Amino acid sequence: MERKTLNKLLKWKEKKNRKPLLLTGVRQCGKTYIIKEFGRNEFDDTAYFNFDGNNGLQSIFNYDFDVERILDELSNIVYGKKIIPGKTLVVFDEIQDCPRAIQSLKYFCENMPELHVIAAGSLLGVALRKEGISFPVGKVDRIEMYPMSFEEFVIADGGAKYIEGVSKLAFDREIPEIYTIPLQKYLRNYYIVGGMPEAVQTWIDTHDYKEVEEVQDRILKDYADDFGKHTTLDTANKVRLIWDAIPSQIARDNNKFIFSHVKQGARAKDLEDALEWLVNAGIAYKLNLVANPELPLSGMADNTYFKVYMSDVGLLRRKSNVNYRTVLEGDTSYIHFKGALTENYVMTQLKCMGVESYFWRTKSDAEMDFITDYEGVLIPIEVKSAENTKAKSLHLFCNRYNPKMAIKTTMKNVGDNTDSNTHVWSVPLYIIFRLKEYVAHEMGW
Repeated sequence: MERKTLNKLLKWKEKKNRKPLLLTGVRQCGKTYIIKEFGRNEFDDTAYFNFDGNNGLQSIFNYDFDVERILDELSNIVYGKKIIPGKTLVVFDEIQDCPRAIQSLKYFCENMPELHVIAAGSLLGVALRKEGISFPVGKVDRIEMYPMSFEEFVIADGGAKYIEGVSKLAFDREIPEIYTIPLQKYLRNYYIVGGMPEAVQTWIDTHDYKEVEEVQDRILKDYADDFGKHTTLDTANKVRLIWDAIPSQIARDNNKFIFSHVKQGARAKDLEDALEWLVNAGIAYKLNLVANPELPLSGMADNTYFKVYMSDVGLLRRKSNVNYRTVLEGDTSYIHFKGALTENYVMTQLKCMGVESYFWRTKSDAEMDFITDYEGVLIPIEVKSAENTKAKSLHLFCNRYNPKMAIKTTMKNVGDNTDSNTHVWSVPLYIIFRLKEYVAHEMGW
């Protein structure tokens, strides 16, 4: 299956000042697969080392950080072949289980920069924030990997011609039915299947929703099992409470995350570490409030007021026990949660695009689902799950802050208009992956 992360790995390989690479991302998003695929295609050999439960391998790093000694022992004792810089890709998987291997990346950077080293781990994001882990600041490159985007899903499911075709259309041209009908169907299936590679592969192989759900149930169980394996008992219990509360928190009208709704009487200080564990593991995303959208938005963010989303829309659908038929048929009683699912979908796509986002809300009832300052341009993004194009909050935001452009994403076809001197683009949910292109077009880049 085609993954855009592979292109990032190729760019990393050719960098003049390349450093060891840390590839982070939620468990089972395809990190190990894409690394091995990269190794097969781009190197003579891939020396793969997995630290999970491998005390012997970990002991190689306990003596010192002499990279020539480490490489010699890895070659002779573990790999069984000579590791040759420039020809061999060295992979340290589940590196979070060996803190000294994380530290060694600094010395590989300084003393053997010609060697291609990739370190990955399912809970590396959690490990790097633990006390006592010496992180090699400034000595590593980093890539974050996510579940498959909608664009990747469509291509994997045989719809590359639709992605290629719609990407060639003029920005203001109404999208013909030859694209809209199949892409709408793909979007409904993406809401059901999501972007976890195993679930996507099962869908491609079988096109059986039930078999996909068996995979999703297994992934959800694996996530829950990780809570107990990699945290204390007390923290694991708190993580489970938050994990189980996310669907209901997303579905609330005012979907600010409220700790007291996780457990009666609970306070933020009791549960915030557990929430951060989920975020650091890549399982959940936090979307912070920006009440006063001045640039840069990161400097205006309120880290105490936020919404929480899941990293995969298919897992959210399954965890929320929304039947796949409900998504396909659009039951009227599903309208409210459909809005929440659609918001979560847009959040995941923004993450895949590397677009940092926030949300805006007034003290009354106006709210902008997402705002971003991508490439220094303030862009509000209004999300609607159907063809409803009424956007009072977007009008209020544009009238108050006069951004140069805005995005309204619904199931309605492409269109544009001006609102309070702001050029508003109507972008269908199934082509939100073109967001950066719309910005570049609007700004004349």
